[in-house]
Amino acid sequence: MTTNYHTHTFRCKHAEGTASDYALAAREHGLKVLGISDHTPLPDGRWPEIRMEMSELSAYVGEIEQAREDVPDLMILKAMECEYEYEYHRFYRDELLGRLGFDYLIGGSHWFTKRGRQHSVYQGVLNASDLHDYADQIIASMESGLFAFIAHPDLFANSCDRWNQETEKCSRAILEAAQSLGVPLEINGCGLRKRKVSTSEGVRAPYPWRPFWETAASYDITVVINSDAHRPEDIISRMDEGMAIANDYGLKIADLSHLHIQAELQNVR
Repeated sequence: MTTNYHTHTFRCKHAEGTASDYALAAREHGLKVLGISDHTPLPDGRWPEIRMEMSELSAYVGEIEQAREDVPDLMILKAMECEYEYEYHRFYRDELLGRLGFDYLIGGSHWFTKRGRQHSVYQGVLNASDLHDYADQIIASMESGLFAFIAHPDLFANSCDRWNQETEKCSRAILEAAQSLGVPLEINGCGLRKRKVSTSEGVRAPYPWRPFWETAASYDITVVINSDAHRPEDIISRMDEGMAIANDYGLKIADLSHLHIQAELQNVR
């Protein structure tokens, strides 16, 4: 593996290390492209326990610029992982991608709207209604046109006991949207590092969920393999297993080289 587009820094309050720490680890492991993509701050301060404050945004940008100076032989991209809600669309488009010149944004849905309220995916996607609402949240993210790819689209699997008609329906809705909109989906290494879950079908990683990716093989989609590192030492952790999933089901790897343009201009300056 020579690229990793999904990493987090200490600013999200549940990760370790600075951008330069990740850059040094990336160079040590032979990566050519590194995306620093912490959880974005939000104008209304929502979900503050797992993201930086708005007041930290300029420091985060400066930290990435410092990493580019510290490790000039590595392509370092400036990014954010974002929850999509319509009220944030202009902030993502005009402030992050616009004024601040971020190279890309990742769509990462950790919440979905359930009966008019925000519900954490980690609290459980427990029935057909939840699965429908979760799929709608992912699809809205793709339809926004803001995101270079969708992180861990199968995150709902962390609370699913078995693959059934409803989980397949949810998955196909996501996959059909990814195909029609041309948005890559991520096979996420972080889920492979997490504590395994016990189900009636056996013990497995909470995600990636192989039935989802086996189903994906029947769609014309592309995938991205990332470690979703929360520590510098996890910079390439379990990405080989993510690639094995892609290879097992004949999934095409997305070409994200178009994301490098902004960073290349920064390096020239």
